[in-house]
Amino acid sequence: QVHPVESGGGLVQAGGSLRLSCAASGRTFSKGRTFSNCAMGWFRQAPGKEREFVATITSNGGYTYYADPVKGRFAISRDNAKNTLYLQMNSLKPEDTAVYYCAVRGYGSGAVSVDDYDYWGQGTQVTVSS
Repeated sequence: QVHPVESGGGLVQAGGSLRLSCAASGRTFSKGRTFSNCAMGWFRQAPGKEREFVATITSNGGYTYYADPVKGRFAISRDNAKNTLYLQMNSLKPEDTAVYYCAVRGYGSGAVSVDDYDYWGQGTQVTVSS
């Protein structure tokens, strides 16, 4: 099992920035696979809404893809040497308020569907005030 751990959430005013981290150091992946072999993603879920895709990144960081509402404002990155995934969030808006989840895809390339990911963190709350 893999249990990612998110951190970096909090309360911020509109227009501010936050950097989320997702640590998977020391976790066990499928045999022959490590953090550096796995595509990763960020998702978010606001109260009363479905969990939605935010961003994804391939195992080597060579490809990234973003949901339209966050394009140009958020940046996903990873440091495979540290087994850590990041989400830099700039120009935050109240509608960005949600619980943000880190997800690990055990096998395959980057993806946008919740069902494509195998391991999930507990989430970190991001609240953006007006």
